[in-house]
Formats: sequence, C-alpha cells, structure tokens
Amino acid sequence: MDVIRVSPRGYCYGVVDAMKLARKAAQDPTLPRPIYIIGLIVHNRFAVEELTHMGIMTLDGSDRASILDQVTEGTVIFTAHGVSPRVKQRAAERGLHVLDATCPDVTKTHDLVRELAAQGYQIIYVGKRGHPEPEGVIGEAPDAVHLVETEADLAALPTVVGTAPRLAVTNQTTLSKWDTEQLMDAIRARYPHAEIFNEICLATQLRQEAVALSAAGADLTIVVGDPRSNNTNRLVQVAEEKAGSPAVRVETLADLRPELLEGKRRVAITSGASTPSQLTRQVIQYVESFGARVREVPLPDEADAAPRVTAET
Repeated sequence: MDVIRVSPRGYCYGVVDAMKLARKAAQDPTLPRPIYIIGLIVHNRFAVEELTHMGIMTLDGSDRASILDQVTEGTVIFTAHGVSPRVKQRAAERGLHVLDATCPDVTKTHDLVRELAAQGYQIIYVGKRGHPEPEGVIGEAPDAVHLVETEADLAALPTVVGTAPRLAVTNQTTLSKWDTEQLMDAIRARYPHAEIFNEICLATQLRQEAVALSAAGADLTIVVGDPRSNNTNRLVQVAEEKAGSPAVRVETLADLRPELLEGKRRVAITSGASTPSQLTRQVIQYVESFGARVREVPLPDEADAAPRVTAET
C-alpha cells in the first residue's frame, strides 16, 4: 500500500494562536476567574476538552450574544471564528475581562465589511447559515450584509441589492475554494457591477489544493476531523470532487473501520485545520502498520506562501 501524507494538514496558524492564547490564560493567576470561552474555541471536541481540563469553561449556544448572557464576572475568550461588535459591547458593559482569539484572516473580513458598509455598499456575503463566523461578520453591518449560501438564495435577495449603485461580494474564510468561485461567478452574472473580494483564507486554500493534487488517484482519502468543522468537511468534498478519490471523515482512529482499508493500494491521509496533530498521527501510524510505502508531497506552507490578491472588479 502507498500512503500519501497530504501536506499541509492539521492546525492552521489561526488555530495555533487561539490555542496558545487559551493555554496561557489558564496558566495566568492574575486573570479574573472564572475563565469562559464564548462558543467552541475551534470546532474540535478534543481541543475543547484539553482546555476544560485546564480549568477553562466552554459555553456554547445558538449565538454569541445569548451565550454571553450567562456570564456575570471573570474573563471571557472570544473564539477563532470572531464575534460581532454587539457581543464586544455587551462584554464591556458587564465589566468582563476580554481575550480575543479571532483568527487574523477573519479579522480582515470584519474590517473589510465595516469599511465597505461605511462607504455605502450593499454586501453579499457567501457563507454557511448557523456558523459562528458569518454571525460575527454580518454583525458588523446587519442592515447592509446579505447572507447567500446557494445559487437559489440569489433570487431571494431584496430589491435593494440589485438597485444599489455600490455592491460588494465577500465570503466566509473556510469554504470550498471551487464552490465559492462558482457561486461568485453566478453573482457576477446577475450583478455585473459587483466588486468581488475573495476571502478564502490561505491556510484553507492550501489544504484544499494539497488534497486535490496529492489524493488524485487514491483508492481512499481519510480526513481526520470533527463533524462540526466546516473546513474538515470541505476537504472530504474536495477529495471526492476534485481528486476523484472516495473519502471518509473520521474523528479519531476508533472511527476508522479496518475493512475500509481492505484491497486499497493507495491511501491519502489529511486533517482539518482544527484537528490536533496527535489524532492524525495515530491514524497515519495505524495505516502505515499495514506495511506501507510512505510518500509526502511537499507544498508551500501558509506562513511561507505569497499573500493572495483579494479584490477584483
């Protein structure tokens, strides 16, 4: 069996920074107690459990504002997905100590939406309903931002979008690169004057491109990650649609049924950007125990790659 260790894989720089911030907070005796994370620090239950064992309490719910209503004192940590200005204001009003673990790429999108709205733009935001990242970004300008998840959503957009002299389009950072491009093409066809700001983060893009390249021709692609992780689920989609490889998502090695490997000559393994490395390592070691020949196709890491161009007209 040939085993392809897809690279890059696992924690992205935004997740690394968020976890470092939370661990440091847990070890800092000067911070007001208790310490809460408002939502899941990242979409992986093992990362959440690690922080729970360190004394940090995770509060989850339908939206960040209602979650914050549960906190009356101490320290709150905003997750890598970002929060709306309303949530930040509520935390300040309650006198809470705040640590912000928002991913820098998400912060860029917040800044972009806020600036565009201030200039009078209507904004189409391509994102996943119910995900915390769109919740925070849309909160920057709720009267100007319109969430679109599918092409069918375009027809339901209010008249103000089509008649707006200034129209911009941007997106959630963790979507499928190809799905987003397709939807943006449909938006451009409907609104030719729209200005496009593609904000797929570099870490997400590189992981998707790595799977499309490295998993091509694989009999099976194994993606390690939490079922709630959007970027993990997109890697499964990319493996199947772009690499032509049957794919399976597993949360841990315990989810990998041995019969899935029977008769496989070429297996690719990757993991979502919020997946702890030890979980992926266990899966790799198990698969390689079958007497594998190991290959790793090196691709640029997001920290080394050139900055992407995010705007076009």
